[in-house]
Amino acid sequence: MPQNFLSDEDIKLEEKRLYEEYKQKLSELKKVKKERESVGQVFTKGLLPIYVLYIISLGPTNGNEISHKIGNRTKGMWVPSTGGIYPLLKKFEKQKLITGQWDDPEKKFQKIYTLTAEGSKELNNKKELLQLKIEEALEVFKIIYNDLYKDT
Repeated sequence: MPQNFLSDEDIKLEEKRLYEEYKQKLSELKKVKKERESVGQVFTKGLLPIYVLYIISLGPTNGNEISHKIGNRTKGMWVPSTGGIYPLLKKFEKQKLITGQWDDPEKKFQKIYTLTAEGSKELNNKKELLQLKIEEALEVFKIIYNDLYKDT
């Protein structure tokens, strides 16, 4: 009865091949993940700070509501995590762009944020600085979208 045993060398070659295949697949997955994150960063790093200030300018609100309001205004296409919003709120408080008051100072359940006069000036300044960049980005996105999807 013949036995199909692999030699130690064959096993090592197969291990090496599988390991190289694993490294290649892992590299591809990391690249896809990084690309997705970078697309998301356009919103979180570039637009989230100004949009959070804008949402607060509409009236006093808390961090969780800010996320929901952005989600509602963007029809659910962009719902930033509160994990990205709360550090911004802390930063804005330190910069005196917003003030935060506990709804119940004893229980400290949620903080309600209000835009300061300095925050209002900063929002208007950022809006002015970013308007042209946002308009250019929209134009670029239209061109790319048409090239990729309309002309084919």
